[in-house]
Amino acid sequence: MPSAQTASAVDRTALSSKAPPRPPWAAVAVATAAAVTGLVALVGLGFVMGQALLIPPLAASAALVYGAPALPLAQPRSVIGGQLLSACVGFAVHAVAGSSLWAAAVAGGLALGAMMAARTPHSPAAATAVIVVVTEPDALLYLPLLALAAALLVLVGVLAARLRPGSAYPTYWW
Repeated sequence: MPSAQTASAVDRTALSSKAPPRPPWAAVAVATAAAVTGLVALVGLGFVMGQALLIPPLAASAALVYGAPALPLAQPRSVIGGQLLSACVGFAVHAVAGSSLWAAAVAGGLALGAMMAARTPHSPAAATAVIVVVTEPDALLYLPLLALAAALLVLVGVLAARLRPGSAYPTYWW
């Protein structure tokens, strides 16, 4: 029969988290400040332009770029390329199937496949394909604005990396 000491050690092991350790507080502060800066910059620039630049998938993109800058999903190729490719998939699905939740679901799934095939994986971009089908924006206006917004998030990520000791962003451009 196990001793009380052994049972206690087993209980602590079973309850311990397997999550990665918390980043240093300086990294948390820089990532948070960068996220606020990048997203507020999208709102401000959009206000000046009279266009909405902040869409929910871009907030998720910001979380990847600033919170996990070393991930392949956070690299400029994936952020910008994945967003634009997924939007194009959304426009193509809309052209074929119209605007419905069924078509939006298909667009989100097809966007994943297109990004994987193009080596531009960026999970938030699948939601951009859905948004395109549901909201039916003008492609000639939407695509350049999306490219601008994604590039702005990447630029803030490059600047934020300079403030975080031992951090390099991007890991690769292309």
